[in-house]
Amino acid sequence: MSAPLSGPIALGALDLAALLCSRVCHDLISPIGAIVNGLEVLEEDKSDETRTFAMDLIKKSAHQASAKLQFCRLAFGAAGSAGAQIDLGDAEKVARGLLDDDKTSIIWNLPRELLGKNRAKLLLNMLLVAIGCIPRGGTLTIDPAEAGKGFRITASGLNARLAEATPELLAGSPTRMIDAHAIQPVYTGILARDCGLTLSAVVAAEGVVVTAC
Repeated sequence: MSAPLSGPIALGALDLAALLCSRVCHDLISPIGAIVNGLEVLEEDKSDETRTFAMDLIKKSAHQASAKLQFCRLAFGAAGSAGAQIDLGDAEKVARGLLDDDKTSIIWNLPRELLGKNRAKLLLNMLLVAIGCIPRGGTLTIDPAEAGKGFRITASGLNARLAEATPELLAGSPTRMIDAHAIQPVYTGILARDCGLTLSAVVAAEGVVVTAC
Protein backbone atom coordinates (compact mmCIF):
# COMPACT_ATOMS: atom_id res chain seq x y z
CA MET A 1 0.00 0.00 0.00
CA SER A 2 2.13 2.86 -1.26
CA ALA A 3 -0.60 5.50 -1.56
CA PRO A 4 -3.68 4.81 0.60
CA LEU A 5 -5.19 8.19 -0.13
CA SER A 6 -5.14 10.41 -3.18
CA GLY A 7 -7.11 13.37 -4.44
CA PRO A 8 -6.86 17.02 -3.32
CA ILE A 9 -4.57 15.88 -0.49
CA ALA A 10 -2.31 12.83 -1.02
CA LEU A 11 -1.26 10.65 1.90
CA GLY A 12 1.46 8.03 1.64
CA ALA A 13 1.84 4.87 3.68
CA LEU A 14 4.62 6.31 5.87
CA ASP A 15 2.58 9.42 6.68
CA LEU A 16 -0.45 7.27 7.45
CA ALA A 17 1.56 5.12 9.87
CA ALA A 18 3.14 8.16 11.54
CA LEU A 19 -0.18 9.95 12.00
CA LEU A 20 -1.88 6.85 13.41
CA CYS A 21 0.98 6.44 15.89
CA SER A 22 0.58 10.08 16.89
CA ARG A 23 -3.14 9.55 17.39
CA VAL A 24 -2.59 6.53 19.65
CA CYS A 25 0.11 8.34 21.65
CA HIS A 26 -2.17 11.35 22.08
CA ASP A 27 -4.91 9.12 23.50
CA LEU A 28 -2.52 7.50 25.98
CA ILE A 29 -0.73 10.63 27.18
CA SER A 30 -3.52 11.72 29.53
CA PRO A 31 -3.97 8.53 31.64
CA ILE A 32 -0.25 7.74 31.70
CA GLY A 33 0.55 11.33 32.69
CA ALA A 34 -2.00 11.04 35.50
CA ILE A 35 -0.28 7.87 36.76
CA VAL A 36 3.04 9.72 36.85
CA ASN A 37 1.41 12.62 38.71
CA GLY A 38 -0.06 10.20 41.26
CA LEU A 39 3.33 8.61 41.88
CA GLU A 40 4.92 12.04 42.35
CA VAL A 41 2.24 12.97 44.89
CA LEU A 42 2.98 9.77 46.82
CA GLU A 43 6.67 10.67 46.97
CA GLU A 44 6.04 14.23 48.15
CA ASP A 45 3.30 13.68 50.74
CA LYS A 46 3.00 10.56 52.90
CA SER A 47 -0.26 11.46 54.69
CA ASP A 48 -3.08 8.91 54.64
CA GLU A 49 -5.46 11.33 52.89
CA THR A 50 -2.97 12.10 50.14
CA ARG A 51 -2.06 8.45 49.75
CA THR A 52 -5.72 7.50 49.29
CA PHE A 53 -6.22 10.26 46.71
CA ALA A 54 -3.06 9.32 44.80
CA MET A 55 -3.84 5.60 44.78
CA ASP A 56 -7.38 6.24 43.51
CA LEU A 57 -5.95 8.43 40.73
CA ILE A 58 -3.36 5.80 39.80
CA LYS A 59 -5.90 2.94 39.74
CA LYS A 60 -8.42 4.91 37.68
CA SER A 61 -5.79 6.10 35.21
CA ALA A 62 -4.21 2.64 34.88
CA HIS A 63 -7.65 1.22 34.07
CA GLN A 64 -8.20 3.92 31.44
CA ALA A 65 -4.78 3.31 29.88
CA SER A 66 -5.40 -0.44 29.77
CA ALA A 67 -8.83 0.02 28.16
CA LYS A 68 -7.39 2.35 25.52
CA LEU A 69 -4.53 -0.01 24.73
CA GLN A 70 -6.86 -2.99 24.36
CA PHE A 71 -9.14 -0.98 22.08
CA CYS A 72 -6.27 0.39 19.98
CA ARG A 73 -4.79 -3.10 19.60
CA LEU A 74 -7.93 -4.21 17.75
CA ALA A 75 -8.85 -0.91 16.08
CA PHE A 76 -5.40 0.01 14.76
CA GLY A 77 -3.12 -2.99 15.30
CA ALA A 78 -2.40 -6.01 13.11
CA ALA A 79 -4.66 -8.25 15.25
CA GLY A 80 -3.08 -11.44 14.01
CA SER A 81 -1.74 -12.54 10.66
CA ALA A 82 -3.09 -11.65 7.24
CA GLY A 83 -6.59 -13.02 6.79
CA ALA A 84 -7.13 -13.35 10.55
CA GLN A 85 -10.63 -13.07 11.99
CA ILE A 86 -11.83 -11.22 15.08
CA ASP A 87 -14.65 -12.33 17.36
CA LEU A 88 -17.32 -9.63 17.54
CA GLY A 89 -17.66 -10.50 21.21
CA ASP A 90 -14.09 -9.29 21.70
CA ALA A 91 -14.85 -6.15 19.73
CA GLU A 92 -17.87 -5.46 21.94
CA LYS A 93 -15.80 -6.03 25.09
CA VAL A 94 -13.08 -3.51 24.16
CA ALA A 95 -15.69 -1.02 22.94
CA ARG A 96 -17.56 -1.16 26.23
CA GLY A 97 -14.30 -0.92 28.15
CA LEU A 98 -13.42 2.30 26.35
CA LEU A 99 -16.76 3.99 25.66
CA ASP A 100 -19.44 2.60 27.99
CA ASP A 101 -19.26 4.86 31.07
CA ASP A 102 -21.22 7.38 33.11
CA LYS A 103 -21.53 9.70 30.10
CA THR A 104 -22.09 7.23 27.29
CA SER A 105 -24.01 3.97 26.94
CA ILE A 106 -23.77 1.35 24.20
CA ILE A 107 -26.67 -0.62 22.73
CA TRP A 108 -25.05 -3.51 20.85
CA ASN A 109 -27.45 -5.20 18.43
CA LEU A 110 -24.94 -7.25 16.45
CA PRO A 111 -24.82 -11.06 16.65
CA ARG A 112 -21.68 -12.68 17.98
CA GLU A 113 -19.70 -14.00 15.02
CA LEU A 114 -16.24 -14.07 13.50
CA LEU A 115 -15.44 -11.24 11.10
CA GLY A 116 -12.47 -10.56 8.88
CA LYS A 117 -10.10 -8.36 10.88
CA ASN A 118 -10.45 -5.28 8.66
CA ARG A 119 -14.25 -5.45 8.90
CA ALA A 120 -14.01 -5.62 12.71
CA LYS A 121 -11.46 -2.78 12.72
CA LEU A 122 -13.85 -0.77 10.55
CA LEU A 123 -16.62 -1.21 13.13
CA LEU A 124 -14.40 -0.02 16.00
CA ASN A 125 -13.20 2.99 14.03
CA MET A 126 -16.78 3.86 13.11
CA LEU A 127 -17.48 3.88 16.85
CA LEU A 128 -14.72 6.44 17.33
CA VAL A 129 -16.23 8.61 14.61
CA ALA A 130 -19.65 8.30 16.26
CA ILE A 131 -18.42 9.08 19.78
CA GLY A 132 -16.83 12.25 18.43
CA CYS A 133 -20.31 13.40 17.42
CA ILE A 134 -21.64 13.42 21.01
CA PRO A 135 -19.03 15.36 23.04
CA ARG A 136 -21.41 15.64 26.00
CA GLY A 137 -22.19 11.93 25.99
CA GLY A 138 -25.27 10.02 25.00
CA THR A 139 -26.08 6.67 23.43
CA LEU A 140 -24.33 4.69 20.71
CA THR A 141 -26.63 2.18 19.01
CA ILE A 142 -24.88 -0.40 16.83
CA ASP A 143 -27.03 -2.28 14.30
CA PRO A 144 -26.42 -4.32 11.16
CA ALA A 145 -26.78 -2.22 8.02
CA GLU A 146 -29.98 -2.75 6.05
CA ALA A 147 -28.13 -4.75 3.40
CA GLY A 148 -26.79 -7.04 6.12
CA LYS A 149 -23.20 -6.63 4.99
CA GLY A 150 -22.11 -3.69 7.08
CA PHE A 151 -22.90 -1.61 10.14
CA ARG A 152 -25.09 1.29 11.19
CA ILE A 153 -24.15 3.32 14.26
CA THR A 154 -26.47 6.00 15.62
CA ALA A 155 -24.98 8.56 18.00
CA SER A 156 -27.72 10.34 19.95
CA GLY A 157 -27.23 12.84 22.72
CA LEU A 158 -27.35 16.49 23.72
CA ASN A 159 -26.00 18.71 20.92
CA ALA A 160 -25.11 15.76 18.70
CA ARG A 161 -23.30 17.18 15.70
CA LEU A 162 -21.25 16.19 12.69
CA ALA A 163 -18.04 18.12 12.07
CA GLU A 164 -17.99 19.80 8.68
CA ALA A 165 -14.83 18.01 7.56
CA THR A 166 -15.87 14.50 8.61
CA PRO A 167 -17.79 13.43 5.45
CA GLU A 168 -14.92 14.37 3.14
CA LEU A 169 -12.38 12.69 5.43
CA LEU A 170 -14.44 9.49 5.44
CA ALA A 171 -14.77 9.67 1.66
CA GLY A 172 -11.01 9.96 1.21
CA SER A 173 -11.19 13.35 -0.50
CA PRO A 174 -10.00 15.87 2.12
CA THR A 175 -9.50 19.45 1.00
CA ARG A 176 -7.27 20.43 3.91
CA MET A 177 -4.06 19.11 5.41
CA ILE A 178 -4.43 15.98 7.51
CA ASP A 179 -3.15 16.00 11.09
CA ALA A 180 -3.23 13.43 13.90
CA HIS A 181 -6.75 14.51 14.87
CA ALA A 182 -8.11 14.07 11.33
CA ILE A 183 -6.34 10.80 10.59
CA GLN A 184 -8.86 8.60 12.39
CA PRO A 185 -11.83 9.27 10.04
CA VAL A 186 -9.42 9.07 7.08
CA TYR A 187 -8.29 5.63 8.27
CA THR A 188 -11.92 4.58 8.78
CA GLY A 189 -12.61 5.42 5.15
CA ILE A 190 -9.57 3.42 4.01
CA LEU A 191 -10.84 0.39 5.96
CA ALA A 192 -14.33 0.71 4.46
CA ARG A 193 -13.01 0.84 0.90
CA ASP A 194 -10.73 -2.14 1.61
CA CYS A 195 -13.84 -4.06 2.71
CA GLY A 196 -15.74 -3.02 -0.44
CA LEU A 197 -18.19 -0.90 1.57
CA THR A 198 -19.42 2.66 1.15
CA LEU A 199 -19.12 4.83 4.24
CA SER A 200 -21.35 7.78 5.08
CA ALA A 201 -22.16 10.05 8.00
CA VAL A 202 -25.32 12.15 8.11
CA VAL A 203 -27.39 14.10 10.61
CA ALA A 204 -30.81 12.51 11.13
CA ALA A 205 -33.75 13.04 13.46
CA GLU A 206 -32.39 10.48 15.92
CA GLY A 207 -28.85 11.90 15.89
CA VAL A 208 -25.78 11.36 13.75
CA VAL A 209 -25.85 8.15 11.74
CA VAL A 210 -22.61 6.55 10.52
CA THR A 211 -23.20 3.75 8.03
CA ALA A 212 -21.00 1.30 6.11
CA CYS A 213 -22.86 -0.81 3.58
